[in-house]
Amino acid sequence: MMDKDQDDSGLAGKVAIIAGGGAAGDGVGNGRAAAILLARSGTKVLVVDRELALAEATAAIIRAEGGEAAAHATDVTSESQCSAMVTAALDHFGRLDYLDNNVGIGSRGSVVDEPAETWRRVMQVNVETMFLTSKYAIPAMIRTGGGAIVNVSSISALRPRGLTSYTTSKGAVIALTRAMAVDHGRDGIRVNCVAPGPMYTPMVYARGMTDAARDQRRKASVLKIEGSGWDVGQAVRFLLSDRARYITGQTLVVDGGVTIQAPERESQEH
Repeated sequence: MMDKDQDDSGLAGKVAIIAGGGAAGDGVGNGRAAAILLARSGTKVLVVDRELALAEATAAIIRAEGGEAAAHATDVTSESQCSAMVTAALDHFGRLDYLDNNVGIGSRGSVVDEPAETWRRVMQVNVETMFLTSKYAIPAMIRTGGGAIVNVSSISALRPRGLTSYTTSKGAVIALTRAMAVDHGRDGIRVNCVAPGPMYTPMVYARGMTDAARDQRRKASVLKIEGSGWDVGQAVRFLLSDRARYITGQTLVVDGGVTIQAPERESQEH
């Protein structure tokens, strides 16, 4: 059997949907890490990805450790598929307690540079998908007495840097999180947000990042260490757990201090 945390913080026996829980190869992205960490705490996990093979790879890791997981293919831009995703969780495990929204895409450019169709696609994938998954997950949570949701945003929402569509979408995720927290607190549902910094994940290294660029990202952190999907996964697990029972509508920045780092001063004042 899988080793459970000494204090499972109420996670054992609960059921979570991890949207965007797949990852290429043996890599560990934000969603895969959250799925594995929750399962290690005794949560039953429905791993969701647009590509079933990627979701199944994460579920296989969990099962190999003795946890409970099932894989489900969902295009979360489709309302009908989001509804079917929740139905699948109920069919597999009989209830739903948690939702972790990880799906997102990037973009580059100003409002002048960005094609309108790219703007619309970024908003659809990064914001509307969280609206759709939550629309069907929340009623299922209410039927079992409440639950918790984590939406993954980005520090780009807090520190714009030439990624205007992406920055705007991730800012909207924070606003959506706060609105949902107000709307559904009375239902016993907490809704929080994680804003990761420059994590080294499969989505990043699949683009062929150079060693120099990777080192530059590491040095941007106050801690001078590199973040990974595991760091985001730990934050998600905390926010879903009973340890965060009095936290809702908040954004937890997980960036090693990148957003508080000012440019280094010259060695001598002039």
